[in-house]
Amino acid sequence: MKALLFTCMLVLWLTAASARSYDQDSQLIPGSLQGRELNGYFSDYLKSRRATRALPIADEPDDSPIPDGGDALDLPTCLLCVCLTGSVYCEEVSPDMTAVPTLPKETAYLYARFNKIKKISNKDFADIVTLKRIDLTGNLISEIDDGAFSKLTLLEELSLAENRLVKLPMLPAKLTSFNANHNFLKTKGVKANVFKKMTKLMNLLLADNELEAIPHIPDSVRTLHLQNNNITDVNVDTFCRSNNTYYLRPSLNEVRLDGNPVVLSKYPDSFTCMKILPVGRYR
Repeated sequence: MKALLFTCMLVLWLTAASARSYDQDSQLIPGSLQGRELNGYFSDYLKSRRATRALPIADEPDDSPIPDGGDALDLPTCLLCVCLTGSVYCEEVSPDMTAVPTLPKETAYLYARFNKIKKISNKDFADIVTLKRIDLTGNLISEIDDGAFSKLTLLEELSLAENRLVKLPMLPAKLTSFNANHNFLKTKGVKANVFKKMTKLMNLLLADNELEAIPHIPDSVRTLHLQNNNITDVNVDTFCRSNNTYYLRPSLNEVRLDGNPVVLSKYPDSFTCMKILPVGRYR
């Protein structure tokens, strides 16, 4: 009887020890896989890692930065710029933006200020006929193809300020605002009638250039900035009409000619049709 009792106790002790060992293996982390399954998981994981390390370099994703010498044209426009519905903002882009980027077809407003765009070609805006506003202030533009804006029949506002232009291209007839301040424009580069057909033009800004004469100013213009040029005289027909003493310019409410060599008091008959006198030198 004692021998049988001892045998039973030994069997119970071995069973309990086996259960404790199994519990320790299966509870390495609460909620983890059981021991044998956990070992199999790590084995498969290590095999997967070895396979990944064994891939050729060309098959691995390239997260390296764009080289300093890279060009913005190598990247999609909406990766470099902020593209919202109908608007594209490309300001101070890095890497350098040296040409007008490819725009989404529905673009109505383009802001590409303070980049290094050098030229505007005929093809840059040929397919974007929805454009209403273009702002290219602060670039390095020295050349614009004569027909670069010819297809933009909806364009209302155009800024080419702070560039390197010596002449102007043909401009859309429906412009209401044109800004070419701070360029190198000379009178020979601005056709006398370049603004004549622009019957909706209200703001004409040509300050800080090298103009020697005042171009034709449409009747619709309200604000005219020509300060800091090389203008030496004002013709009787510049603002008024010598053959029509009843002609008036009621819309023109701001004219700046300060910073020019012209002495305005020498031309009293040149401003009789205006409700205000130009800002400038009178003595």
